[in-house]
Amino acid sequence: MRQAIHIILLSGGSGSRLWPLSNDARSKQFLKVLRDANGNHVSMVQRTFDQIERVVPGADVTVATCATQVRALEMQVKGHYAEVVEPERRDTAPAIMLACEHLLAKQGAGLADPVIVMPIDSYVEDAYFQKVADVASAIEANAADIVLLGVEPAYPSEKYGYIVPSESQGSPRMVECFTEKPNEAKASELIGRGALWNCGVFGFRLGYVLDILSQYGSYTSYEDLQSRYAELPKNSFDYEVVETAESVAVIPYAGSWKDLGTWNTLTEEMGESVSGRVSIDEDSCSDVHAINELGIPVVIAGLHDSVVVATPDGVLVSGKEESAHIKSLVKEAAEDRPMQGAMTWGSYRVVDSGSYRDGSRTIVKEIFVRAGSQICEQSHVNRSEVWTIVSGEGLFSLAGRERPVVAGSVVEIPAGVRHALLARTDINAIEIQLGDILVESDSVRYGNHWGESN
Repeated sequence: MRQAIHIILLSGGSGSRLWPLSNDARSKQFLKVLRDANGNHVSMVQRTFDQIERVVPGADVTVATCATQVRALEMQVKGHYAEVVEPERRDTAPAIMLACEHLLAKQGAGLADPVIVMPIDSYVEDAYFQKVADVASAIEANAADIVLLGVEPAYPSEKYGYIVPSESQGSPRMVECFTEKPNEAKASELIGRGALWNCGVFGFRLGYVLDILSQYGSYTSYEDLQSRYAELPKNSFDYEVVETAESVAVIPYAGSWKDLGTWNTLTEEMGESVSGRVSIDEDSCSDVHAINELGIPVVIAGLHDSVVVATPDGVLVSGKEESAHIKSLVKEAAEDRPMQGAMTWGSYRVVDSGSYRDGSRTIVKEIFVRAGSQICEQSHVNRSEVWTIVSGEGLFSLAGRERPVVAGSVVEIPAGVRHALLARTDINAIEIQLGDILVESDSVRYGNHWGESN
């Protein structure tokens, strides 16, 4: 009897190369820019779940993610799957180890069960997931401690890592070495040796990774590992585990595979070339994709092979090929906070900000809190806040004292004071932040003041 296949989907990145449409609060994998077979708009996440359900039926799916993506995941994906939320972002090695401990402690997985780890946002054919089942079979047959899936290269790319197999024949083949993002000449040489693109798919028995986890400390439970998560190495699974393993094999995949992480690759698969209030001069433009989420019109003329994106987080005008190299520019230019986002409790939108001669700053946010939900108890070191309830009813906790709030209620929150909000009905509020340092990281969170939300 075949053992259960456990699939861990990694969903932690923010997709900064797709700025300003993608950010920490609205990651690229949740953008509904693709089309399904019926012409409906779907995200990369929804497409992946649909393919797994069709091609690998009965697989036990776990999503390893971060707190800012939980709400988006739950809004887009229905049905049975497990969520493992990182206490903090520490790269893929600790995220995978945490998910493996969850499989054992919370999902009833056995130490001998095959586990397959893959990105949640690869754009692939169904044949890719058929190969995933082959990876699981190779693990069950003890072909190697770790079995990878490698993509047969379409061209000598400098963007991907390469898996170099040994000269042995058949499938899987033992891995000789790895080369990370070589130049074009080196990539061509590697392809001549049968090298494959590393698409980030790993297979192993559950007990194999849990044995590695035990080398970093003795953890008494899943909760203990969560509380000591910062002790784990902040490193990728490739570097921390795969490239130091004694026994690694690879299975080739010859089908289509795309990393839709840049505008030049994403626009190739988008359903429409224009979204929002956009007017393009067709006589002077060619191969232009434009997305406008602002309430003002955008007019485009004289551009070729370009992308124009306007959102509350910023405006991007770039050649499609050049858009793959904007990460450093985005880091320099972008605000250190998303201007809008979906949260587990509702949503927010930054509507204004100001800076003054004395160095103080203000940020004004519109807040929506869903009935029965709560904003967790928190405090801020560098800022004070003023909340005005615009509509709805709820409870506000300030320094441990609870008070009812209704439309028109104003709550002043000094810096350093713990506070939380519980919505009895849908609440709309205005939050004004005041201080000289206004960043999202200036928050100390203490958990839900009222226990689990209704």
